[in-house]
Amino acid sequence: MRGATALRPQRLLFTHPVRSPLLSSRSICLLCRHGHLVSAQRRGFASSPRPSYPEKTATAAAAAAAASTTSAIAPDATNHYTLFPATFPNGPPPQSPFTIDAATLRREFLQLQSAIHPDKFPQGADKQRAEALSSRINDAYRTLADPLSRAQYLLAEFHGIDVLAEDGASRYAGALDADTLMEIMDVQETVEELSSAPAAEAQATVDRLRGENAGRIEASLRSLSAAFDGGDLQTAQGETVRLRFWYSLRDGLREWEPGHGEIRIVH
Repeated sequence: MRGATALRPQRLLFTHPVRSPLLSSRSICLLCRHGHLVSAQRRGFASSPRPSYPEKTATAAAAAAAASTTSAIAPDATNHYTLFPATFPNGPPPQSPFTIDAATLRREFLQLQSAIHPDKFPQGADKQRAEALSSRINDAYRTLADPLSRAQYLLAEFHGIDVLAEDGASRYAGALDADTLMEIMDVQETVEELSSAPAAEAQATVDRLRGENAGRIEASLRSLSAAFDGGDLQTAQGETVRLRFWYSLRDGLREWEPGHGEIRIVH
């Protein structure tokens, strides 16, 4: 409909009544009808609520949501095993096997780190909590992923046996049998004799020693797994100390260089 300025001043009547909640059923001229509509629109604008500006409200809501996110998604941090409920639904050994599914643990670790990554939180207390939890999850993953550190953690955390204490290794090394000690000494003596051997011969000997030690580690892991699964703590202690020696021997053989006549074994 054209505006009122486009209409002529004479009164033009509708031939049929217009039914409208704003107008009576009687005929009315176009100028009057236009005036009624304008007035109704003005009343509507006046009664409409003022437009809201949700930016501040949304920002506050987002901050509040972020503030509760760390506690909402944080796993149970009672111990390293409770941090990964999908991998260890039954907890530590003997309720769960000592041997773990490395792929499952890795997948759950990545999911946790993605959910709690500190970059997702604004500066402040929540970011600090996320950083602390992320560090805790990292430490737990590294500990559980390696068989030796996992065994040491289980003994210390759940049984009060700290083989990493200052006198721990010496105290529990007494559990090692004579054959184990003789094997360690034989490897050290063999490496000492390589200082004057031709480089190719020395390298071949070290490669053989590395392979033999890998077999020792595998055998020790099988014994360690059986001990923890069966709740045999005495055997678990001895095998943990033995495995430390095999790990140290492995590292020493890795670091060996031609012309060197010794390897360092840390226990």
